[in-house]
Amino acid sequence: MTASTASSEHAHASDTTRLAEVQALLEARLDQTPDDVASLIELSQTRFRRGHFRAASPPLLHAAGHLPHDATQIVALVQRLIAQGEIVVARRCLQLLAQAPQPPAELLATQAHLQFMLGDHDWALRTMTAAISAGVDSPGELHMYAMLLQFSGQADAAQAVLERCLARWPSFGDALSVLVNLRRQRPENQRLGWITDRLRELPQDSAPEHCFVRAEFEYACFKTMDDLDQRDEAWAALDRCNALMRKLNPYDAAAEERVTAALAGMAKPPEPRHACSPGPLPIFIVGMPRSGTTLLDRILSSHSQVASAGEIIDFWRQLHWVADVPPARTAGLLEIVRRSARIDYRELGERYLAQTRWRAQGKAWYVDKLPANIQLVGFIRRALPQAPILHLVRDPMDVCFSNYKALFGNISAYSYGLDSVAHYHGQYARLTRHWRTALPGTMLDVPYADLVQRTEDTVRKVLQHCGLTLENACLHPEHNAAPVATPSSAQVREAIHRRGLGQWQRYARELEPLRRVLAEQGNGAD
Repeated sequence: MTASTASSEHAHASDTTRLAEVQALLEARLDQTPDDVASLIELSQTRFRRGHFRAASPPLLHAAGHLPHDATQIVALVQRLIAQGEIVVARRCLQLLAQAPQPPAELLATQAHLQFMLGDHDWALRTMTAAISAGVDSPGELHMYAMLLQFSGQADAAQAVLERCLARWPSFGDALSVLVNLRRQRPENQRLGWITDRLRELPQDSAPEHCFVRAEFEYACFKTMDDLDQRDEAWAALDRCNALMRKLNPYDAAAEERVTAALAGMAKPPEPRHACSPGPLPIFIVGMPRSGTTLLDRILSSHSQVASAGEIIDFWRQLHWVADVPPARTAGLLEIVRRSARIDYRELGERYLAQTRWRAQGKAWYVDKLPANIQLVGFIRRALPQAPILHLVRDPMDVCFSNYKALFGNISAYSYGLDSVAHYHGQYARLTRHWRTALPGTMLDVPYADLVQRTEDTVRKVLQHCGLTLENACLHPEHNAAPVATPSSAQVREAIHRRGLGQWQRYARELEPLRRVLAEQGNGAD
C-alpha cells in the first residue's frame, strides 16, 4: 500500500465516522423536535452521503407534512425530494408554495426552475412569465425564459428575448447557442459577422468557463455557416468547437465498456409474472440520441389516448432508489447490476408508476422518451412487463454525425470526437443486439427511414404494437401543441420530412474516418 493510498483510505474512514456522528446528533435532536424541517432535510442529506438512498426519503416525507411558512426551507425540501425521486410530494409542495400571496420575483424564478426540473414546462413558463413581469432581469433567467418559450413553440417571442439578452450581455454564449437553433439561418437574417467579431473579443485563456463560451460561439459559427452551405468554413468551426469540448469533457471509453459488459453479462431474468396496477401505462422510447425519438414522441402524443411525459429520468431515479444505490454515474449503474438479482421488480414498477402517472393527464398512456433508457431495457422489462418499448433505429452515419454536430453541453462527452462517437455507437449496437437475443420481442425496432418515408404504415404498426388504432392526427405531429424540451424542439414542429436521411453525405470527406471505423465495427451506413 502506498502512502497516498493509505492517506486516502484514512480520510475516507474519518469522513465515514464523522457522518455517522452527525447522523446520531440529528436523530437525537429530532427525538426532541420531530417536526423540525431543517433538521429533517439535513438528516436526509447525511443518510444520502452515507450511501443510504432509501433511508434518505422518510425524513423528507415527514417534513413535507409539516411545511413551515418559510419559502427558503420549502425550496430546499423540494430540491431534495426531486433528487430522491419523490416527485409527487415535491409537486404537492410546489403547489402549496405557488399559493403564497405576492411572492418576490426571485422566488417566482426559483419556482419556475423547480417546475422545469419536474418536467412541467407549461407551469414553468407561466411562473417564469410572472417572474419576468415582477422584475427578474438576469441573463440566466432570461435564457431560461427564452428556452421555455421555445419549448412551447413561441419561436418569435423566444428570439426577441434572446436578442435583448445578447444586446446587453454580448458574450453570453448560452443565449447565442439557443438563438441560432431557433430556425434555419438565412442570408437576410444571419448574424455571422457579429458572432465572429464577438468571438475575437472573448478571453483566449484555458479557464474552463472561458473555453466553454468560446465553444458556444464556435458552434454558432458552425450552425450559421452550415445553414448557409459554407461547408469548409462550417466544418472548421465545428472542429474548433469540439476540440474545446473534448478538453472540458474527456470521454472514458473504458467506463462505457464496463457498463456494456456488465449489462450484457446479467443473468437472463425469469419471465415477469406480475401485472401492473390499474391505471395509465408508459410507452418507452429508447435509442441513440438524435435518432428520431422526439419525432416518434410527437407522433404518439398526437393520439387522443396518449400524453407526452417528455425526457424524464424517473425510471433511472426509481431504479437507484429500489436498489438503494445513490446515483453516481458509471459506478452507480455497475453497483445496481451487482445487486440486480436482489431487486424487488414489482416494487420498482409500482414506485415508478406512482411517481409518474400524473403525467398522463387523464389519458390511458404516456410516453417516457429518454434515449439513454436503452441501457435499462432489461430492468424496464422486469418491472413493467405490460409497457411497450419502442427502439428508434437510424442509419449509423447519420446518427453519429447528428450527435457530433450537436452541442449537448457537458453531459455527452462521447459526442465531441469522431472516434469517441463511433466507440459509443459501437457499445450501443452491442447492447441492443444483446437485448434482442436475451429478451426477444421486448423492443419493437422502429427504423427512422421508415418513419419518414412510409409514415402511415410505420405509425400504424407502432400503434398496433401499443394496442392503439391509427388516428389521422398522428400523421400530422406539426399540429401537436404540447411542449418539446429537446435540442430538436424547433425541427419537430414542422411536418414530417426526409431531410435527415443521408445528411452526413454533405460532409462525406471529413467524415471518412468515422465511416471506416463504423464499417470495421460492422455498423456502417445503411
